[in-house]
Amino acid sequence: MATACAGPSSDAGSDATFETTTYAPQNRPDVRGTLGAVSAGHPLAAQAGLEVLKDGGTAMDAIVAMAGVLAVTRPHMNGIGGDAFGIFYDGASREVTALNASGRSGALATPDFFTSAGYDAVPGVGALSVSVPGAVAGWVDAHDRYGTKPFAQLLEPAIRFARDGFAVSTRLALDFEAQGGDLNEFGQALYLPNDGSPPTVGTILSNPELAASLETIAQQKKPGFYNGEIARTLADFVEAQGGHLRASDFANHTSTWVEPLRVDYLDHTFIVMPPSTQGPAQLALMEMSKHHDIQGMGHNSSEYLHTLIELKKLAFADRDRWVADPDKADVPVARLLDPVYLQGRAALVAPDVAADSVGPGFGDDHAATEAGDRNDQGDTVYLTAVDQWGNAVSWIQSNFAGFGSGLLEPQTGIILHNRGSLYTLEDGHPNQVAPDKRPYHTLSPMMALRSDGGFAFTLGTPGGDSQPQSLLQITHNMLLFGMTPQEAIEAPRFRSMSGVRVSIEDRVSRGTLEGLVSRGHQLSVIPGWTATFGGAQMIVWDPENGVLTAAADPRREAYALAY
Repeated sequence: MATACAGPSSDAGSDATFETTTYAPQNRPDVRGTLGAVSAGHPLAAQAGLEVLKDGGTAMDAIVAMAGVLAVTRPHMNGIGGDAFGIFYDGASREVTALNASGRSGALATPDFFTSAGYDAVPGVGALSVSVPGAVAGWVDAHDRYGTKPFAQLLEPAIRFARDGFAVSTRLALDFEAQGGDLNEFGQALYLPNDGSPPTVGTILSNPELAASLETIAQQKKPGFYNGEIARTLADFVEAQGGHLRASDFANHTSTWVEPLRVDYLDHTFIVMPPSTQGPAQLALMEMSKHHDIQGMGHNSSEYLHTLIELKKLAFADRDRWVADPDKADVPVARLLDPVYLQGRAALVAPDVAADSVGPGFGDDHAATEAGDRNDQGDTVYLTAVDQWGNAVSWIQSNFAGFGSGLLEPQTGIILHNRGSLYTLEDGHPNQVAPDKRPYHTLSPMMALRSDGGFAFTLGTPGGDSQPQSLLQITHNMLLFGMTPQEAIEAPRFRSMSGVRVSIEDRVSRGTLEGLVSRGHQLSVIPGWTATFGGAQMIVWDPENGVLTAAADPRREAYALAY
């Protein structure tokens, strides 16, 4: 039985002491089936996806149904005013493809547009933080390629929940209360209706304006969102508040099919999104981990966690220096993922000292862009599905911050995201704002293949900067330390913040915590099961027994189902 810190969250210095308590290693069962499986960020979404699979739909059909429901039931985290990314495995051909369904800045979005308005940095919320939402185009484009069910039919559950309402959970009410501070008057009226407090747990929450928008999308697909009244209404709303989006920017939006990035690690091939996402950081972490005796250090030992934390700093320094829209900037992906280069980077980890700061490995003419704690936001949903034909989808969509920009457009019921807040105004930086440019993205879905090229598992999590960190820990839990998928997700995790600050769950042993403090890490020990550490989901295929195992994180509202 493991030990862990008890009591409230605490910041630990070098003289910290820790109480311990025992904990149950797993509080949910692994969910197993033989024909299909789903895992999504809300039980109603998972139910909708499973019904699609059982009715003969493909994995992508299930994703559309679940994505639509999540846009209604987790409105602070994602929606049709946000972005999306997906990785797809074709069960017949074994082909793997990827879709960048993120939006771009408006044609007016120059650095001068911001500085002339009195800003020396891109605002974190409000109209200037809004780029074109790409999720709807992503739903349609991926469905056109991999779906079989009528698109409108797949959005029926989402429309019903938006129109007729759904029951507010304790988790949702707490999230609204914690994250609703930047909501405009329309958002507060809907999501904080009780004199600034959220709806009462167990009451019914509906959004009829959002239902109408979803109905338009269901019937008209992309033109209904990007070329019609919805786009004009959203653009006028943003323009009136000083933003750079116009109706023409919506009309010009396209998704992009891209070649995913790959690395071989632990007898699997791991697949992630290329830039404009932080996918390269995920693969850099894996490649650098090869040069440390990760397994020999022992699960969640202080040596093990220290090594992963320090590798994260190295990977993120390069990420923050270089990752941007590759159509608008030179992103040296091959050099960033070069095994010889990463072997040298991995050797920089000091075994007994936490680094306060780490610079990029090359390109010192521009330091890594510092976004403060904005990258540590992660109000996102991850969802995944595998169908009876062996097709698999790893999908993620997001508003970025809680309630995104804070702007609810009242006629459409749509919350607009704030992904545009991740541009920089720094001259010469690859992620400097420019017209028709995608911002750097934290969204990072993942997929793994077996050594023979067959599908192995999907995995993803919300959590901003924590995504690569959590996915690496979960992967190690399963492939190095022999845990089942659910055990791997539930095992206690860390989240390295900026500098030497580390958030860590109180189920980690006292000896590990003391060992980290002795190396100079400043710990914030967090009790319970909180969204600080993401909300991972995964589906694993066992070809020997013909079994799918689905898992979902109790840290949020995720649920897994299979049949």
